[in-house]
Order: sequence, then C-alpha cells, then structure tokens
Amino acid sequence: MALTKENIGEIVKEFGRHATDSGVTEVQIALLTKEIEVLTKHMQTFNKDFASRRGLLKKVAQRKKLLNYLSGQDLQRYNALKKKLELK
Repeated sequence: MALTKENIGEIVKEFGRHATDSGVTEVQIALLTKEIEVLTKHMQTFNKDFASRRGLLKKVAQRKKLLNYLSGQDLQRYNALKKKLELK
C-alpha cells in the first residue's frame, strides 16, 4: 500500500534538481499525487475505511496548498508540473 524506496527515488530523480533533492515543491507534489493514487485504489476496495479516507483528504488538502504556493511563486513551473502529472 505504501510507496517503496525505489518508487520514491524514481520520483525524486524525475522531479528534483538532483538525485537527493526531495524538498523541492515539485517533488513534494509528485509524491503526494502518487500517494493519493494509491489511497484512491484502496478506498475503491475498502469504502468503509474512514481512517484511510481522512488520510486521503489530508493529502489532497496538502497537495492543494503546495500547488497554490507554487502557482504564486513561479507560474511556468506550476503549469509544467500540472501538465506532467496530468492534473486538472
């Protein structure tokens, strides 16, 4: 259910400035997006798991905050990230 170290490493390499740069906003958003996808699949199977639902909603809210921050800082990076992650 959780992301593996290999998955996290691939996401950091793809979205970070260098291989260990996990603090960049784009990396944080990409990791949250992947976690949201995993939790969404879990919730489709176990629709009465309210603890996981709460965690999913918290991750969605955190991603939204980070996206709003990024759009205020650099609109080009924001648009590129949304296109790459296929977000609305």
